[in-house]
Amino acid sequence: MGLLSRKIDKRIASYQQELIQTHYAEVENMYKQIRGWRHDYRNHIQAMKAHAANGDLEAIRHYLNELETDLATVDTVIKTGNPMTDAILNSKISLAKSKGIPVIADAHIPVKLTLSELDLCCIIGNLFDNAIEASLKLPESERMIRVYMDMKNTQLYISFTNFTAGKKMNKVGGRFFSSKGDGHGFGLVRIDTIVDRLDGYISRNSEDGAFTTEILLPQ
Repeated sequence: MGLLSRKIDKRIASYQQELIQTHYAEVENMYKQIRGWRHDYRNHIQAMKAHAANGDLEAIRHYLNELETDLATVDTVIKTGNPMTDAILNSKISLAKSKGIPVIADAHIPVKLTLSELDLCCIIGNLFDNAIEASLKLPESERMIRVYMDMKNTQLYISFTNFTAGKKMNKVGGRFFSSKGDGHGFGLVRIDTIVDRLDGYISRNSEDGAFTTEILLPQ
């Protein structure tokens, strides 16, 4: 292996490690929020017990209505059937929404995946990061990310679609490029490398103001 190849592999490995640390930090932040909500709800129960002791049914009814509204922000966004997939998807959906990007997600994985958590984290994390990056270039009213995951026979199907600025992206050497820089390029390389190693299939398409990536992974 030449010196240049070793340098490239080292930079890719460094970027990959940084990416994984970022994803797990996002997941840990989500879990911290959930633990905080659980603590708050203990206090809510005590407050309702106090209203009950006073026989104040109207106060209890009002409190329950407020909790019902708040519960929408506590419940898990996506439940695929695979814990690691849930963690990655929910952390990224939360990140996208915090940046004013709506996410429509439909994900079902009824079987235990054979691919490693590291591979899954790299694929989903990079797909989401690229979609978020592209969405931020649009007015908030035009932003949208669609995610679909399901088993197709014995293969895991992953589809990510995000709206773009209306201009069709161009391919160079069979690959779409962005102005994001080296990290973005390494992210695309990591996805392609994983899909190739797993004997999977990947397709990227840019048309009609939307960019779609589709992946099939044997299980």
